[in-house]
Amino acid sequence: MRLPRSLSIALLLLCSVTLASASAYNARPKLVVVIVIDQFRADYLERYRDQFGDGGFRVFLDRGAYFTDCNYDYANTRTAPGHATLFTGSYTSVHGIVANEWWDPQKKKMVTSVEDDTTKLVGIGKTGPGASPHNLLSDTLGDELKLATGGKARVFAVSLKDRAAVLPAGFSGDAAYWIDPKSGDWITSTYYRPDLPGWVRNFNGGHRAEKFWNREWKDSDGNTLGSTAPRNGKDGSPAGFYEVVGSTPFANDYQFEFAKELVLYEKLGAGSATDLLVISLSANDILGHQVGPDSPQMRGMALELDRSLADFFDFLRHQIGMANVWMALSADHGIAPLPEFAKTLRLPAANLDVKALREKINSLLSKKFAKKADYVLDLDYPLAWLNQDAFAGISAALTESDAEADAGEAMKQAGLAGYFTKSQLERREVPATESGRRYDHSYSPEGGWYVFGIPNPFQVGVTRGTDHATPFSYDTHVPLAFYGLAFQPGIYRTHAEPIDLAVTLASLLGINPPAQATGRVLTEALQPPHRSATPSIGGTQ
Repeated sequence: MRLPRSLSIALLLLCSVTLASASAYNARPKLVVVIVIDQFRADYLERYRDQFGDGGFRVFLDRGAYFTDCNYDYANTRTAPGHATLFTGSYTSVHGIVANEWWDPQKKKMVTSVEDDTTKLVGIGKTGPGASPHNLLSDTLGDELKLATGGKARVFAVSLKDRAAVLPAGFSGDAAYWIDPKSGDWITSTYYRPDLPGWVRNFNGGHRAEKFWNREWKDSDGNTLGSTAPRNGKDGSPAGFYEVVGSTPFANDYQFEFAKELVLYEKLGAGSATDLLVISLSANDILGHQVGPDSPQMRGMALELDRSLADFFDFLRHQIGMANVWMALSADHGIAPLPEFAKTLRLPAANLDVKALREKINSLLSKKFAKKADYVLDLDYPLAWLNQDAFAGISAALTESDAEADAGEAMKQAGLAGYFTKSQLERREVPATESGRRYDHSYSPEGGWYVFGIPNPFQVGVTRGTDHATPFSYDTHVPLAFYGLAFQPGIYRTHAEPIDLAVTLASLLGINPPAQATGRVLTEALQPPHRSATPSIGGTQ
């Protein structure tokens, strides 16, 4: 149906005015929503495109600015580095988050990327440290939004995982919420607030998580793809919400339920400045490690998520109005093919026994130094965390650089393709190649002594299922898409990177990009600036 010409002109003028005055300072747009899908490969959007409905992913694909060639330009494709990268507009070599967890030589144990002993968890009786972004070496998009508006902008992040909520929320976020893995209740940290707000307490008190137990997940043909019937976990004890429900589309529905209430009760989009909401959806990752990217379950997950997105967008349409909302879509990393499937296509794929691999590396080093010890404390394949004390016991003259090189050589003998040591990366001694640059971007001063092993393609560090954490395209290639009046709809095949997301949004909002951002403004996907018809001072137009 054709719109009357007068109405069409009015709408065009309205869009032009909105674009011309878009600014975080005057709440135009009212709300920016960034959706991060954990472990969502870019090729899924094309693989299932003709099966998506009209109101979910197609909002980005058909009516948004969609970049088909978006790749992380680093090697450490894990959840924590990915989320830090998206919202700082920089890679690990700038923001410092090298992995989900790393070895702390002072505490002599592995610590998580957001673990903070100075804080406590809120909303659960469990003792232990809370979480904060204290390990970030750069600020985030949300921090700059807060700075620019004198704190008037509201910034929230939601995920099943603490790291996927805390790092996007940044230093000044109003709150980051994640779940207690056992019960599914929403929790936060004293870093943000001393107790849960009433609406979150009511959400948890309503036992909203319980309705997702004992349900069957079926596809459109009636085939059962999964179940949330109670079961025991790997340790023999009853598995919790994160493990059982988290690997089904019901987990996405649960997150969106919580996000809707957050929008309503925190009055997002109703203030005098632009607000930011980050929703990091974890279910894709929990399932993907088990079944791989080419399984019927992953297809079913993508199609169910499409429907969940459509429902959430419809909520935003009614609550705020889509003319007042900008949205972005991306992922923190991809995933390798399931080795047992890849091998049927004669690809050199393999599941590796990382425990046996670490023992072999330690055996080689023990033989070299004629002293048996655990030289490699932990192998988060292909990243090895070294035991400084064990190397120090060999010779006081043995330097970190020497120890890391010895460990790297042992890793090569054990079957890895090569290595880069922390000392090499710190000195930026990398070849002027794409691979060298990706490892250069992966350096962090955190984590004591470590070595990045260079893996062989299609080999993963788990004995069952599959994994990520490599510089290969199946791990680096992720979606990047935008929707809103500021964006020129279309498919863009120019090169883009996840570091461009924060920089592009900051530019459009009229605020500074994150302090150490290295991304670019994706100008090819922006609406042309509106030129006012008002004559200039000199009398010309």
